[in-house]
Amino acid sequence: MNLIHTIFEPEGAGPHPTLLTLHGWGANALDLLGLAPYLCGGKFLVLCPQGLLQVPLGGAGVGYGWFPITMGGPLDLRAVMAAREELRTFLAEALQRYPIDSKKLAVLGFSQGGVMAYSLGFGEPERFAALAVLSSWLPQDLLSTLPDVPATEQLPVLIQHGSRDELVDIGRARQSVETLRNLRVPITYREYDMGHEISARSFGDLSAWLQEKVLSPIVLAS
Repeated sequence: MNLIHTIFEPEGAGPHPTLLTLHGWGANALDLLGLAPYLCGGKFLVLCPQGLLQVPLGGAGVGYGWFPITMGGPLDLRAVMAAREELRTFLAEALQRYPIDSKKLAVLGFSQGGVMAYSLGFGEPERFAALAVLSSWLPQDLLSTLPDVPATEQLPVLIQHGSRDELVDIGRARQSVETLRNLRVPITYREYDMGHEISARSFGDLSAWLQEKVLSPIVLAS
């Protein structure tokens, strides 16, 4: 497959409800995998691809990202679009390789990965059952590349953010929420007394939200 990745696969033959998780700047394919066994009791097949952009961490350490950090400058849209195409290719290959229930496919992004989650989810809203964005933001520049955003009125979105986030200011999340509400996107927004992280409380809320939006329809249909 085109991207290095890790995977958590539930017991049973599947197909399984699936969560595509996108890490933040300087992390890697292992960063979010540890959440998988605890998220909704381990019912999701969790895919964690790794960004192609190498991020020096000092010493011999290397992390990865999806697009260059511009330190307050304009978003590198070309790089974001290139990363989105890599992720679309990855997802197409994953659907052929792993027992994924394509009707119960959700995408989650943390920090920079949240920008990519917005790009994927709003680029093809009909493909995803839910979209979760943690400690991230929706760049205004990105909206111009997403002509299908008005069609996302059926795509449930969860936004979580820490009021003490030292890397992505809470104001950027609030502005993202306002923008999406103006576009009639169905949003659940939660703020927490935390920094740039996933806390026990926010994780519990995330798990409950995914249960309601993605897993519960399976139970109701059986």
